[in-house]
Amino acid sequence: METIKIDLRKERGKINKELHSHFIEFLGGCIYDGLWVGEASEIPNYEGLRKDAVDALKKLEPPVIRWPGGCYADTYHWRNGIGPGEQRPVTYNENFGTYEKDSNQFGTHEFMRLCELVGAKPWLNINMMTGSPAEMRDWMEYCNREEPTALALERKANGAEKPFGVEFWGIGNEVWAGGGNMTPQSYANEYRKYASSFPNFISLENGGKPRVAMKRIASGPDGNKPKERVEWTKQFFEELGKFRRPALDGYDLHFYNWNLDNPEQKENEFDEKEWDQVIADCFELEDVILEQAELIRKGIDALPEEEGYFKTPKPACDLIVGEWGNWHGAAFYNRPALYQQCTMRDAITTALTLDIFHRNCETVKMACVAQTVNVLNSLILTDGADCILTPNYDVFEMYKVHREGTALETARPEDEKLHIFASVKGEDVYINLINADMTREKEVPLSFSSPMEFVSGQALECADPHDCNTKEEPDKIRAGESGTPERTEDGFIVKLKPASIQVLHFTVQK
Repeated sequence: METIKIDLRKERGKINKELHSHFIEFLGGCIYDGLWVGEASEIPNYEGLRKDAVDALKKLEPPVIRWPGGCYADTYHWRNGIGPGEQRPVTYNENFGTYEKDSNQFGTHEFMRLCELVGAKPWLNINMMTGSPAEMRDWMEYCNREEPTALALERKANGAEKPFGVEFWGIGNEVWAGGGNMTPQSYANEYRKYASSFPNFISLENGGKPRVAMKRIASGPDGNKPKERVEWTKQFFEELGKFRRPALDGYDLHFYNWNLDNPEQKENEFDEKEWDQVIADCFELEDVILEQAELIRKGIDALPEEEGYFKTPKPACDLIVGEWGNWHGAAFYNRPALYQQCTMRDAITTALTLDIFHRNCETVKMACVAQTVNVLNSLILTDGADCILTPNYDVFEMYKVHREGTALETARPEDEKLHIFASVKGEDVYINLINADMTREKEVPLSFSSPMEFVSGQALECADPHDCNTKEEPDKIRAGESGTPERTEDGFIVKLKPASIQVLHFTVQK
């Protein structure tokens, strides 16, 4: 086995903690039963938010949570979800096969309370398709205005004395499909209206500066369509460059690791070839990120210089992956809608995807796993009063050590089923080692540019890669302590079980 060399001098960039963010939507059992049970429920809760799910998320410290969609955002009217619960209208949720009544008991205040309890910043996606710039602006005033306007006073009457200070605002969702079947040109024209309608919340008492600097996040392309995604981004920026342009802070790309060849195959039914295919397919996202980042750069560079004294500067637009994760065909048939069990295969692709973001931390600034609870690549599954943490949860918990660290350049191993990522914080080095081989163990020699000491390690392993955590066996796959690497003259040797993940902590030798 080749020796993997870790050079502490080869730094790539800072790993924004926002790369570990989450997405929740009114879809299937994500909100109702997953996060919201109501104050009258026998399931323990914090003012209606189910306690076990909240406590689990609080431990993860999600940096950002995106809500109310997703596709649901483009039929959601925020006023339906404020005020006394008994006065809120009952609507109908047709989103992605949910087909259930929506009581609107989980609304703006409940979402903000969830974010407060778990320590996350909120990202609100506005209703662009069936809403209006006026409705969006009123929601922003309601959430963020400190001065005693009618909307600010209404927020206070509904229990929130202080503004919510919402920074991230998505302008539309997947506008190329369920968000309106738009073209890049028609979306750019709509985007102009909405982006220009943002209140700025400038306060003379605050020195003429905004109390909250709100970010405009545009709907990017369908990352799963190679030709369309290129043309979408090219044409969007070309259209935005015509005449005076609005502000733009973020560009929201969506990408799913599709596994749809056999829709009737259950998520935990696969052979080694099917295992390998899903693992391999997740790497397309890295190509998409690099491609889209270059298109954004070229699009911004090509924007014409404005004339006159009051010129709009060219935008510093961050690439964001607002939705990502495995999507197995069985999810289309499962109930609640898009419910999906998670095996070690999902944990490994989750780890590999997070490492794609880590490696490209100078290129992508925020990413939201889809979705947090009961939908697709979930971290949490609920079953009545039971709350099950999937192996994906453990990956996010193990990977917290990389947040705000500095990514290190690491050579790709010759073994295509062995994957490595490393980051550094001061004198501490954290290394992810992933054995994506379903059946074979591996030994990995490590060497460092400086003498190192092993501190500790975690391992996520399983007896059978088809295993998953269930109501009956909620801890069948759980992270535990790794073995201590064997010390050698040149460094260390790490042993990896098949289908496993290790996160190892080393420090510079004193």
